[in-house]
Amino acid sequence: MDQIMSLPFGVALAALFAIVMIRVNATYWIGRGAVTGFSHTRFGSSLQGPKAARAQALIQRWGPYAVVLSFLTIGLQTAINLAAGAARMPLRRYLPAAITGSVIWALLYATIGLAALEAWLAVAAASPVGAGLGAAVLAALVVWVVVIRRRRAAAKSADTVV
Repeated sequence: MDQIMSLPFGVALAALFAIVMIRVNATYWIGRGAVTGFSHTRFGSSLQGPKAARAQALIQRWGPYAVVLSFLTIGLQTAINLAAGAARMPLRRYLPAAITGSVIWALLYATIGLAALEAWLAVAAASPVGAGLGAAVLAALVVWVVVIRRRRAAAKSADTVV
């Protein structure tokens, strides 16, 4: 990362864009290849059922939006691009979404992303305990938000049932 951070902004942006485009397209093609290989097994007929057809229709309609938005997440990006390949999303729909998402991702990492990473590494180097505590606080905050949202959703569904 130090090498990319030391580059001029435009070059760093182009490098980050190229890196993410290679990664997401490789993931997409792995998904496509896995499904093609799976279709040649005795379980391949499960890809032809009505549930699979509904899933395909859902991916065709909402898949490009999911691909673009996945670039704003941590941990879902690979799964969504793999699913797009597995669902055989046409390249005419996948590539524009992948390019848009890659531009967003590269811009984020070239600006605030790398700066945040550099700041985090500086904190970790100066105080590993402080960095660990910061990560624990952040994780606790995420868990708290998830629990609150689930409780509210459960309360709403309980109110709707009654």
